[in-house]
This record gives sequence, structure tokens and C-alpha cells, in this order.
Amino acid sequence: MKSLLLHAPRARRRAWLSRVVMAGAGMLALTLPALASAADANTVHIDNFTFSPATLTVHAGTRVKWTNRDDEPHTVTSSGNPRAFASGALDTDGSFAFTFDKPGTYPYYCAIHPHMTGVIVVK
Repeated sequence: MKSLLLHAPRARRRAWLSRVVMAGAGMLALTLPALASAADANTVHIDNFTFSPATLTVHAGTRVKWTNRDDEPHTVTSSGNPRAFASGALDTDGSFAFTFDKPGTYPYYCAIHPHMTGVIVVK
């Protein structure tokens, strides 16, 4: 009986720690999707010969990232003159990022497949 009393505080401590860990895991599970969607909010995916979203609106100072999910190379090339940005060829899973510091409308296209177009609107 004496040994049960000696281990009771340790058992309570383990049970308490277990509850703390479970609560922390639950909070993390709720937070991760929000963090992922925040990061994804400034991402343009290149998939099936399209930019998605085709139009993305961001605040000045935002870094936008394009990721090529196609099996074909693509570029992200500013339509402006002079060009604000140009990625060069992006292979599958290749990415390119550009920070938009000034408000304006920035149309772009794929120089390899000119029918692919998109627009970044900076406010």
C-alpha cells in the first residue's frame, strides 16, 4: 500500500502533462490550416497551362510566389514596358517570387505559352 501512495503524485503529474500535451496538440491542429492558408494566399499555382488564381490582389510590400505544378516549363513574365519582373523558365516544382512594392496593376504571361495570362493588383 505504501508504494501506491509514493507513486500517486507521479501518476497525477503524468496525467496532467498528458492533458497539457493533448490541449497543445489540439490548438496546433487548429492553427496550422490558418497558417497554411495565409501563406497560400500570396501564391499563384501554375497548373494545367493556367495561372491560378488568374487575378490576385495584394497590399504593397507583399511577396508573391509562383510555383509550376505542370510537367512543362513555364515563365512568369511581366507584360509591362519596361518589364517589372521575369522569371526565366520554371521546371516542374520550380518557383519564382517577386515583391510588389508599388500599387498598380501588373499583367503577366508565360513567354513559352503566351495564351497563359494573369494579373497582380497591388493596393
